[in-house]
Amino acid sequence: MARLPYLEADQVAPEYRDMLKRNTNLHKLLVNSPEMARAFNGIGGYIRFKSKLDPRLRELAILQVGWMERSEYEFTHHVKIGKEFGVTDEDIAGLMAETEGKPSKLEPLARAVLKGAREMVRELAMSDATFAEIKQHVSDEHMVDLVLTIAFYCGVVRVLATMKIDNEPAYKEVLQQYPIPGVN
Repeated sequence: MARLPYLEADQVAPEYRDMLKRNTNLHKLLVNSPEMARAFNGIGGYIRFKSKLDPRLRELAILQVGWMERSEYEFTHHVKIGKEFGVTDEDIAGLMAETEGKPSKLEPLARAVLKGAREMVRELAMSDATFAEIKQHVSDEHMVDLVLTIAFYCGVVRVLATMKIDNEPAYKEVLQQYPIPGVN
């Protein structure tokens, strides 16, 4: 159960109702602080719609954060979002294998991106070797976008966990196909 109320459009000032277009519990809770919610949505919107980073790689990095942090909400939402941007069931199986240190059929850049995300979750920062490996394939702009995307979603999973935001029933079906270890 969430620690703060989920607000509906009629409970927020008219100038903030646009932030509830995405009818998710995350947005309904964050709008308790409407200006912070707007700033949060600005960064999230840039990552999702304006970043020039390959969207499949972006979503794989976000999924890796959600998987590593056992964030049911984040992982299940981004499985659905990721599929809109080219993430396949094989990619997700590869993510799980790579996380367990097993080989996958993912291409080298995707494996390096996943490794970089795991390092940022576990070690705070990407190692020099992983950074250099990714940097061989992407521009400086893409590298900044990747690192900030991973860092942003490391923060998002902490917001979800601290606020105890409930996952919507429509997303729970994802767990049947991709059960997260340690998550009921």
